Amino acid sequence: MSLNSLDIKTDARMEHVFNAYPEFVKNKILHLRALILDVANNIESINTIEETLKWGEPSYLVKKGSTLRIDWKPKKPDQYAMYFKCTSKLVETFKIVFKDNFEFEGHRAIVFQLNDTIPETELKQCITAALTYHNVKQLPFLGL
Repeated sequence: MSLNSLDIKTDARMEHVFNAYPEFVKNKILHLRALILDVANNIESINTIEETLKWGEPSYLVKKGSTLRIDWKPKKPDQYAMYFKCTSKLVETFKIVFKDNFEFEGHRAIVFQLNDTIPETELKQCITAALTYHNVKQLPFLGL
């Protein structure tokens, strides 16, 4: 992962949040983070990404994008997820385009079981759609 051109503005609390995850899921959450940063770094129009906390969850914000969040919750210890703004067309579109690739939670998340192999190519397309949302929301299937 090359992050030479991407300016990552990281909230000082992020390290504590990542370190607080149980060991069995911490690397999976960090892997989702790495995918988000890698995708952002490869989108020419993105120069800066803000890594902060929203609702206590690692969140990623860019201009012209829709907020992405990642988290694991003790109430559902066997899964972790990538969350999208529920009022966007993102998850509804992903359910059509990637219905056979992912498990979804309502209008807001792609859910991964702990032992899942993540379909990275497809997930990167979802991340791209979220990070460029305001440029693609009018396109059929968000341009996917």
